[in-house]
Amino acid sequence: MKLVSYNIQFGIGLDGNFDLERIAASLAGADVVALQEVTRGFDRNGYADVAGDMAALFPDFYWVFGAPCDTFVDASITGGRRVERRFQFGNMILSRWPILATRTLLLPRSRTYDKLNLQRGASEAVIDAPGGALRVYSVHLDHVSPDERLHQIRHLKERVLAFTREGGGVTGAAEFGLADPPLPDEFLIMGDFNMQPESPEYIEMTGRADAYYGRAARFEHPIDALDRCGGRDGESYSWMDPRDHARRMHLDYCFISAGLAPRLKDVRIDNDALGSDHFPLWVEID
Repeated sequence: MKLVSYNIQFGIGLDGNFDLERIAASLAGADVVALQEVTRGFDRNGYADVAGDMAALFPDFYWVFGAPCDTFVDASITGGRRVERRFQFGNMILSRWPILATRTLLLPRSRTYDKLNLQRGASEAVIDAPGGALRVYSVHLDHVSPDERLHQIRHLKERVLAFTREGGGVTGAAEFGLADPPLPDEFLIMGDFNMQPESPEYIEMTGRADAYYGRAARFEHPIDALDRCGGRDGESYSWMDPRDHARRMHLDYCFISAGLAPRLKDVRIDNDALGSDHFPLWVEID
């Protein structure tokens, strides 16, 4: 099973061109795709419906789009009816297999006065994967404040780890004539965390490494899949400054539940993809 996470920056690449087909081509062969910075009603890409257009490029996939940030842009009268345009900014998950349940988890935020601060979130999808149901999260954290990212990671971990106790989006669905979706223990948290390795935010997610034993697998600390596979070093990067290609950072991750660690086969970053200022992070599990 191949999963990939990609912050697609509204569909605008390192060359400044808006090209969703280029992005879709770089994701060929994936079974599950987690996207961030998916927009609707945004002037920078011509008000494109990026969620709908990406779904059309994957016609055989199931998909969900969660927009934690949703705000009014303008309205017009067409055919005697008011047509409203809204700016939506969020995360998307596409899957080769059915998405049995989904939620949009809102992450903590605080008001700013001189820097952009969008409502951030995590899109949760329970996927009917061949080896058993899995949870996949497409996540995008604050890009300015380490303190805010710490709050967001704590909240996100609480929700992810409490999933089976809380019951996801619905339980007792028989009352509505529906079957309860499964409540899988195993999960992958994929996305743009806007943090660098071994930062305080990163340690909040993974726990501190022991000087001798390193990081032992524990229930309360998801595992950095790239680090687990030995692919994270001082040269790895998942973001490049479009104005200065020498400025690079490692901002994108896949964190997995400890139970998935034995199934992890490979993790890599595709630094040849040019469809965004970020690069796709690929994960393969049995």
